[in-house]
Amino acid sequence: MILHGLLAWFREHPQYQSLRDELRAGLELPSQSLLPTAIPPTFAALSGDLASPLLIVTPTTSESRRLTQALQGAWLAQPERLLTFPPPPVLPYERAPWTPETISDRLRVLATLFLWRVGAAAGTAPPLIITSARALLRRPLPYRQFRRAARKIERGMRIPLTGLARHCRGSGYETVSVVEAPGQISHRGGILDIFPPQATRPYRLDFFGDELDVIRVFDPATQRSTGRVASFWLTPVREALPRAGARALPALRAHLECDLPPELRGPFTEDLQFLAAGVPFPTLEFYLPLLYQESSTLVDYLPPDAQIILYNAEALSQRWAELEAEAQEARRRALEEHVLLPDTALPYVSHESWQATLKGRRVLAFSPGETGSFAATFAPEPHFAGRLGEALGHIRQWVGLGDQVVVVSRQSARLAELWQQFTPPPVHKGLAEPPETLITFVQGVAPGGWQLSLPHLTRHLITDEELFGWRPPEPRRRPRRRVATPELPFADLQPGSAVVHEDYGIGIFQGLAQCTIDNVEREYLMLEYANSDRLYVPIQQADRLAPYVGAESLGPRLSRLGSAEWATAKAYVRQATEELARELLDLYAARQLVAGHAFAPDTSWQAELEAAFPYVETEDQVTAVEAVKEDMEQPRPMDRLICGDAGYGKTEVALRAAFKAVMDGKQVAMLVPTTVLAQQHFLTFRQRLESFPVTVEVLSRFRTASEQRQVLAGMVEG
Repeated sequence: MILHGLLAWFREHPQYQSLRDELRAGLELPSQSLLPTAIPPTFAALSGDLASPLLIVTPTTSESRRLTQALQGAWLAQPERLLTFPPPPVLPYERAPWTPETISDRLRVLATLFLWRVGAAAGTAPPLIITSARALLRRPLPYRQFRRAARKIERGMRIPLTGLARHCRGSGYETVSVVEAPGQISHRGGILDIFPPQATRPYRLDFFGDELDVIRVFDPATQRSTGRVASFWLTPVREALPRAGARALPALRAHLECDLPPELRGPFTEDLQFLAAGVPFPTLEFYLPLLYQESSTLVDYLPPDAQIILYNAEALSQRWAELEAEAQEARRRALEEHVLLPDTALPYVSHESWQATLKGRRVLAFSPGETGSFAATFAPEPHFAGRLGEALGHIRQWVGLGDQVVVVSRQSARLAELWQQFTPPPVHKGLAEPPETLITFVQGVAPGGWQLSLPHLTRHLITDEELFGWRPPEPRRRPRRRVATPELPFADLQPGSAVVHEDYGIGIFQGLAQCTIDNVEREYLMLEYANSDRLYVPIQQADRLAPYVGAESLGPRLSRLGSAEWATAKAYVRQATEELARELLDLYAARQLVAGHAFAPDTSWQAELEAAFPYVETEDQVTAVEAVKEDMEQPRPMDRLICGDAGYGKTEVALRAAFKAVMDGKQVAMLVPTTVLAQQHFLTFRQRLESFPVTVEVLSRFRTASEQRQVLAGMVEG
């Protein structure tokens, strides 16, 4: 939903103009307070009016996530300008991999700011970066090292293709057959594909000998070229550069000479080999303090004229102290668990160092509050708790005084009808420009309203929070992929457990075994089959194993290596599966010939009900709802199973289907397995449908006999 047209209201206000001009001049300003709901649009207006990057630091990750959601969801005219600098998923001193998404997001920010510092971002809008104390606590790749690793690639330059590919691998790029995501390269003959972290699309470099002949931009989905460029910047994709791995070798070798537990010696030995080879590996960031002794922060990447906003500065200092205490506790555990390497510098930035980096920078402290000259320009709107008559009365009074009012609601169509019954005003999907009328209805959600007082009038933003007490839908976090370590597929297996190998059948997992082949010692999974035969499976092929699942009373029958019985068993299962599929096809074909009730298309009330859902639907949830509705509108019996884990929205799918049936004059009964679940669904349905002329009742043992008879009688009468 678009609301950035309302930012023109801010830019007309003298207090905002004064703040903006003083920030542009680089003046040192006192801490500012502002109504919490007015803070996101204020930040959005400043980010558009300042000609340099804007960094906003929040005390907690949840606050940065909410601020990001508010800015991206409504207030930014160019949402792609907003970047997030996330915290690593592990504590300092923990030897664990960072997720690819975290690495990619952090490097995108570093690369974008680097391009601004070197003047390579001319003509582009300055970025707006939101981060938290936890994200800034971890030391990033020092700016000087980032600058050394970055290269400007230009058409016509002479550089060996193999040398450029080696430089990419030393900067953390992953070699793949087809480039599809940032941080990947692909080498085919005289062509090198590269996807830098800050780029929107990858580049295809066509070499003629050692001369770079053509640089093309291509679509990673189709692998087809979409244009040509003269140059681009090649930037690192890891904060710990693989090419610097040799710097950590002395400390790691000294650590391996200690009396380490066996479960640590193997992983550290593997890390030693990776570091010596200068290649990326999952836990590379653990060694970052050993690779670079110099301390650095994200502020070092900012250009001198960048603006830094400390959101709730007092809480930010308190949170930083808590995070430092957590880091010191993590260090103590690392010492006890023999994970801490000798001569390891601090992997985090102390609060004292953070304060030192802010000296000489343009810093503004901002906090939620309603006191101060700037805060006095805004006032909270009254809350009506669903009393629409009272709300419309206030709005009519404001409009009568000449005030401008914008109502942003998921029930905007209904409110517009109540406002003017015969010819209701239009309902907008967004506001890219400031409204010209006194009353404007917008379909959507906004995180709270406010009153903006000008010398000659007052402007109002009213949202569902003021009208009904509804909060904006909770943003769903982007799913984070866990890095799959080599031992993950068999981490839960115990010696003696039955497993199934895709090619060899059922065996018994007997543990890990060390084997030397061609003078190279590696670990294998040892499986025992019938007749005491053994199979050694390389760890990298562990995905071909699966735990054995069978009847509890019967033990597994072990397969025989070298026989055809496993292949025969798979062929038999395949045949039985095909027979079952044929039976199901016959059954469904017969069902298609039976006549059923075709429900009418969605009504306006259906849209209002769905708009009032207090969460953001998942893609699967939307797909399921659309499929159910499509089934209901067909003139044949419905046959669909909705399957999902707890908390993934199955109830909402059922509620929307039930409401659609009720809107077509049908009664709906919902059968659930337990009494408690029946009560929970009853309360959910009643709450969601209370604003519609729909009766919701429950039949369970929680109701008395007379109440049950009354409910049944009501169904018969209906």
